[in-house]
Amino acid sequence: MINEIKKDAEERMKKAISALGTNFNKIRTGRAHPSILDSVMVSYYGSATPLAQVANVSVLDARTLSISAWEKNMVPEIEKAIMKSDLGLNPSSMGELIRVPMPALTEETRKNYIKQAKTEAENARISVRNVRRDANAALKDLVKDKEISEDDERRAQDEVQKITNKYIAEVDAGFAAKEKDLMEI
Repeated sequence: MINEIKKDAEERMKKAISALGTNFNKIRTGRAHPSILDSVMVSYYGSATPLAQVANVSVLDARTLSISAWEKNMVPEIEKAIMKSDLGLNPSSMGELIRVPMPALTEETRKNYIKQAKTEAENARISVRNVRRDANAALKDLVKDKEISEDDERRAQDEVQKITNKYIAEVDAGFAAKEKDLMEI
């Protein structure tokens, strides 16, 4: 029972870390990276479809993304979807190819992106701590039902805390890397 609780807690903490990585990818840096457009949804014959499913996104150079639509009639829809997204990007089309230049980040926008990254990191820490709380509550329930002893509960809580510390450290390391990435000029 204890091992199942620990295993479940660790899996849920891993999911919180992967969600943090996804959220960090949405925060753009000065460099072009295809994952910036992962959240863009294009109207494809009336249904909202991820951009990656209607076009090929690649890096043209350090500050420019290149998008080639699989169907020529999708080019205006893709441009419209990128403009509607809150990424602050202005695409320009050249026939079947759409270029998306990455504007240089000002000091103010860098600081705002760092604040956003800090908020995402804190949300991930909260998620990890909530998982710890749930695991500890499950352990307390086992003690109440007399399935494990109080000593076993304390040992298991210590192990859950070690797992929690490991994932909190991963969140901190991820945030530090993103902050460093954002501050590079």
